[in-house]
Amino acid sequence: MTEKYALANPLCEMLDKDRSEFTRADLLKVVRTKNIERFTFRYTGGDGRLKELRLPFSNMEQADRILAAGERVDGSSLFKGFVDAGSSDLYVVPVYRSAFINPFDDTSLDFICRFLDRDGRRAPFTPDNILALAHERFRERTGLELWALGEPEFYLIAENQGEHYIPPRQAGYHAAAPYFKSNAVVNEMLRHLSRITGAVKYAHSEVGFIEAMMSEEAQLSGRRAEQHEIEFHSHPIEEMGDFLSIAQWIIRKVAYLNGMIATFAPKIEEGIAGNGYHVHMELIKDGRNIMTGPDGKLSDPALKMVGGLTTYASSLSAFGNTCATSFRRLVPNQEAPTRVCWSDSNRSVLIRVPLGWSGGADLARLINPSETTDYQDARGRQTVEIRSPDGSAFGHLLLAGLVTSADYGLSQPDSLEVAKRTHVEGNIFKDPALLARLDALPPSCVHAARVLREQRALYDEYGVFPPHVIDHVCSLLEIEDDEHLSAKLESMSDEERLAYTRRMMHRDIHRH
Repeated sequence: MTEKYALANPLCEMLDKDRSEFTRADLLKVVRTKNIERFTFRYTGGDGRLKELRLPFSNMEQADRILAAGERVDGSSLFKGFVDAGSSDLYVVPVYRSAFINPFDDTSLDFICRFLDRDGRRAPFTPDNILALAHERFRERTGLELWALGEPEFYLIAENQGEHYIPPRQAGYHAAAPYFKSNAVVNEMLRHLSRITGAVKYAHSEVGFIEAMMSEEAQLSGRRAEQHEIEFHSHPIEEMGDFLSIAQWIIRKVAYLNGMIATFAPKIEEGIAGNGYHVHMELIKDGRNIMTGPDGKLSDPALKMVGGLTTYASSLSAFGNTCATSFRRLVPNQEAPTRVCWSDSNRSVLIRVPLGWSGGADLARLINPSETTDYQDARGRQTVEIRSPDGSAFGHLLLAGLVTSADYGLSQPDSLEVAKRTHVEGNIFKDPALLARLDALPPSCVHAARVLREQRALYDEYGVFPPHVIDHVCSLLEIEDDEHLSAKLESMSDEERLAYTRRMMHRDIHRH
């Protein structure tokens, strides 16, 4: 590694090696060279948020011990409901390849960590370990790897200065400045995320825009809200779980430092686009994408995975749509799905097969006749995208559910038939007969919990999801008490309904 890149991980350049090769000695060299004062251990808690433990050291012996042995934490506080307080002491241990210099404090060397129990085994109830175990079992059973990329959408809520250049309603997609005002702040987020993860693909403004929010909350009323998306490159799915947690932390932190509020809440206003948390998946064998066959269409393994995803789809809502306002986003005939089906390049279905460069990646030569150098992409890039999850998702548990559903699809003899039966073309809402035969996704958190309890055997079968974790997720969903929400809203006047839903949605701005 001799070439220098502006957005490369500074540690990779300093140590002249890939992050996967970092050792304890390398990290102690960073401590000496960069005048590091402390380590910060980071990990995703039971609430889905990135936590931190700050560990200062006064000499290299202390630093060496921290890197080698980790530290102790109270698992019952970090994972309330996931584990009993009587057996919750955990070791938290740094993942060396995740090391990065804190972009907000260059005296701290930060790590993503994993949890071990008193016997040095991975704690089976933490979401990150559930995901790692799911992928380990998947590799053992199928001989394949499952890679994923996430697309978190979020709103940036800022003071409204009465600016000019206001984009039309629901027309913010890929808007440039001066129509969207927050692009420079998003660039700051991209800079930090690129250096930390090396996995950012792109960012752009999204459809949603509110010129002046109407809210009972003083800190929201009158403020401008702009929707953005950051998309990642595909990585092994357990790494993507960490990247998405880091992304939510960085996005919130940068927004806060710029006097803004960043929210991943599923919905912040009626009639305005909600925040998705879409996930693309690809099957990898011997370093190559095997999602397409010689004809450029989805391969049998890819179709089997789709069959597994559609089988698990309704219960996956329990991990991907976790608050009452999730189901104000999932409405018919929009770009958020309500039925279990899949299709090519169709944004109203549950599972979309996006363009995948199946005809070759050297597209620029078609419009640049002066280019004479061939470009080959031997790895392949086809994915399938699940579009139902939103910003309230339990990230690691959602990804673990996706791994489990893919495993199921690849192992069941009828998966190809299931995929064939759930394939659709065109707008499903213009075909009543087709619509009637497609299963509906849950319309509420309470319904999603009921489906998860009914289908829990699908999750128990592979020994990945501890039963008490499933029970805890269901109890969190049931607390939302939203099964009869639609009927309640229908009984209200338009003015009452709008005021009620705004209170719900604006509560979630601070939760997600």
